[in-house]
Amino acid sequence: MKLHTAVAMWLVALAVASVPVRASPVAEKRIAVAPRVMLRVIEAGQRNGRSPIVFIPGWSAGAEIWRAQIERFDDKHRVISFDPRSQGHSTKTLDGNTPEQRAADLHALLAKERVDRPVLVGWSQAVQDLAAYAARYGTKDIAGIVLVDAAVSGGANAIAERPRETAFQFGLFGTYLSNQQAYLRGMFGAIISKPQPAGFVDRAVSTAMETPPSIGMSMLISDMFTVDRRAALAKMDCPVLIIASGNSFELERQKDEAKAIRNVRFVQIDDAAHAVFIDQPDRFAAALTGFLEGMR
Repeated sequence: MKLHTAVAMWLVALAVASVPVRASPVAEKRIAVAPRVMLRVIEAGQRNGRSPIVFIPGWSAGAEIWRAQIERFDDKHRVISFDPRSQGHSTKTLDGNTPEQRAADLHALLAKERVDRPVLVGWSQAVQDLAAYAARYGTKDIAGIVLVDAAVSGGANAIAERPRETAFQFGLFGTYLSNQQAYLRGMFGAIISKPQPAGFVDRAVSTAMETPPSIGMSMLISDMFTVDRRAALAKMDCPVLIIASGNSFELERQKDEAKAIRNVRFVQIDDAAHAVFIDQPDRFAAALTGFLEGMR
């Protein structure tokens, strides 16, 4: 065999060996969590005694928004994500599009899938869902909670506390109702600041378009302006990690919330927009890994 041929074959073998092997295939299923409500769920990883991780997407997003993180953690953990009700390919409903009902859906999902002492990771809207979960069910059966780049809502009080911010948000609502696709493209362009693989944003917009605007609007209002959920922070008596973007307009509020939680870590990730786990996946994964290791 000629030397250059041998070298070429060695380089190919080395490249193949360096490609990470998927720990497990991603399975997809439908789980009934309420009468006539089915959630689309994806799952990977092994039931090996380590805490399962449940990644919960934000407003109008689907489970795939977490795909990179699922692939990072499924070698050591059972990893689950899902499309919340009225999002992605889960059942669309005219009622129950609130953090309180989504918390009940999550509770049902954990019970049906026998997810024992999970770490719940919620981004954006899902921070409200986890606050609602803690308020209703407590955290005695939860190994840990991760709140990603959103402050817990102050309900209607937020309107008086931050009138200019509220006026800006309501102005955006009008754009969403009149031109859903334009709004969503602008939104993803604002919350993701780093280049992504071809088609990533298109797929995220397509998933978000699955939520009818009238339902999406009711979700936004319920998330932001209906219930003051801040008291739930004191009920989070499991370990809690707050991961905030250094560019978040809610950064100071997230820092203040850390003071209301008994066992909390706060991690600020700079050079990232709201979708911090997409903009800075390595730093996000490092923060989550450190949290998981600290729980053991």
